Amino acid sequence: MLLSPLDWGLGHTTRCIPIIHELLTQGCSVIIACNSTQKALLSLELPGLTYVHLAGYNLKYGKKRWGTIVRIILQTPKILIRINNEKNWLNIFLKSQRVDCIISDNRFGLYNRKVPAVFITHQLYIKTGLGKPADRLVQLLNYRRINRFTTCWVPDRRGIKTMAGRLSNPEKLPSIRVQYLGGLSRFKACSTTTSPIQLLVVLSGPEPQRSIFENLLLKQLELQPGKTVLVRGLPKEGENMQVKNNITIYNHAPAGLLNELMCNAELVISRSGYTTVMDLLKLGKKSILVPTPGQAEQEYVAAHLQKEQLAYTVSQEQFNLQKALAAANEFPYQLSPWPMEDYKKAINELIDQIIKSKQS
Repeated sequence: MLLSPLDWGLGHTTRCIPIIHELLTQGCSVIIACNSTQKALLSLELPGLTYVHLAGYNLKYGKKRWGTIVRIILQTPKILIRINNEKNWLNIFLKSQRVDCIISDNRFGLYNRKVPAVFITHQLYIKTGLGKPADRLVQLLNYRRINRFTTCWVPDRRGIKTMAGRLSNPEKLPSIRVQYLGGLSRFKACSTTTSPIQLLVVLSGPEPQRSIFENLLLKQLELQPGKTVLVRGLPKEGENMQVKNNITIYNHAPAGLLNELMCNAELVISRSGYTTVMDLLKLGKKSILVPTPGQAEQEYVAAHLQKEQLAYTVSQEQFNLQKALAAANEFPYQLSPWPMEDYKKAINELIDQIIKSKQS
């Protein structure tokens, strides 16, 4: 199996971890195509695998909401070039390496007519932030590329009470087979609380917004009573931990540690990145979601989850820690266990299909 996640933040990378574990459990040999930042994270949790370098998109984000939207639009030619580069890279790679299946998390160029290819996305309908006409046009272009794959895996439920709302459940689906996975989380369900944490802050996502939000939070967290933990989301800087005033700060927390921290937390503040959302819902944690300014997908998901009473949300521009905590304390959360095992069934079916194809 050749598996490759997109590099826009680390969410695409971490949500592939349970898929990789299941592939290994099923006896598959897994090759990971990723950049150095992704490898730094994955190799901590999945040492001994084969990693091959595949350049990421390395997109630049603005300091303000509209700055980010404009920057992404201006970088569209760069995105298309990267997709074409992926396609060329794959064709060269397949000449020297036998691959039975490709699993691509949102990398449009990783398909080949001779090899079954799975495309993972929760965004069948993409929010552009530019209005419905632009959204419909982008969906058309999105489907045109998705339909070049064999199967599409969607990490969400089909129908009502979904994590991504219309993004994962649009009126029209791609023409290829679509399988809903329920959700993807590398975390284990919480059993007991070992060391209660009043507030856990988990940072993630692209710069400069990650640092902007961190600096905004640090000033306000210094006045926060009780035990507070901040995870900066910087895997390249290692797992160094420091205590500053009443705040415990980790540069990076590997899966086991982050799982434990979340289970111990009474409340979590984080971005509304989709992988973080899946982790929070699996663990049934109360959260305050602060979307990355300019990322229309995160803004939509946060608003959808607040409507479903699964999370409280506030914009970064209006963020005030004390007001957010007071509002979250009054918010009527409706949390219940979320199904997160359907991906195993999808993987079993995929392997069976590959075996049958080899035998025929």
